Amino acid sequence: MSDVIKYLQGEKVYLRCLEPEDANDMYRQVNNDLEGRRLTGTQRPFTRHQIESYIEGIPQDSTRVQFGIFLQENDQLIGDVAIMDMDNPMNRSGIFRIAIDTQFAGQGYGTEATNLTLDYGFGTLNLHRIQLDVYSINERAIHVYEKVGFKREGVLRDAHYYNNAYYDTIIMSILEDEYQSLHGKRS
Repeated sequence: MSDVIKYLQGEKVYLRCLEPEDANDMYRQVNNDLEGRRLTGTQRPFTRHQIESYIEGIPQDSTRVQFGIFLQENDQLIGDVAIMDMDNPMNRSGIFRIAIDTQFAGQGYGTEATNLTLDYGFGTLNLHRIQLDVYSINERAIHVYEKVGFKREGVLRDAHYYNNAYYDTIIMSILEDEYQSLHGKRS
């Protein structure tokens, strides 16, 4: 892919808008990654057509920015990241979401993609607050979120049911000044 636009670039990964031709890779990841489904709470399968329609609908949603996460070394799609539900200009907040194929976990890709997205959210989108929900069973993600500066705000007890068990949902957020302070960014 010589005409690939690497919208946001890190050392290991780059982020770019998802295209219809990415649907096959996303379809395989979403349906084949059993551990990823458990950690993200994905409880139903998706058809290739549903994934294609989803990708095609992203640009029409003015409350969302979403990117595919691709490896710098070979342009392989390994996940996606989004800031969703961006509300009115007065509040300047959004909700963060990331999903990475678990075979690529523990290699720094998620941390880098998260930082690229937060930098974009605070620096380009002019957000003030970015929030996320994470399930208590996803300890690796909680560690990454805390490492990049998210703070725990609360717990929704037994709010997530998966595979015959209930789990807590942890609410976390980061404010723009906290991110800037931690990552040497100017306001």
